[in-house]
Amino acid sequence: QVQLVESGGGLVQAGGSLRLSCAASGRTSSIYRMGWFRQAPGKEREFVASIIWSGSSPTYADSVKDRFTISRDNAKNTVYLQMNSLKPEDTAVYYCAARTVRLSLSYDYWGQGTQVTVSS
Repeated sequence: QVQLVESGGGLVQAGGSLRLSCAASGRTSSIYRMGWFRQAPGKEREFVASIIWSGSSPTYADSVKDRFTISRDNAKNTVYLQMNSLKPEDTAVYYCAARTVRLSLSYDYWGQGTQVTVSS
């Protein structure tokens, strides 16, 4: 089992920045890739960014490319999502997730989510 706990959400004005954290515990040795997803009210959950657990090969949704950066602190078993130039349309609940199977597209473990609200 892997446990994921997100933090760092909040209210920010458009153009501002936030950094989300996702602390992983438990069988972290089983993790292959970590991802960030978000879900806005009335919309489906969407992919935001992901990174291999070793810290390599980051990927981003087109909507956040060049504004968001995903990274990992090996010593803390924590993945971060640095969000800059935030827009009102970035408002959503942000979830981190862990994938244990390399060739799978499905994520096996999910955090509880953290709210990000961007005011105009």
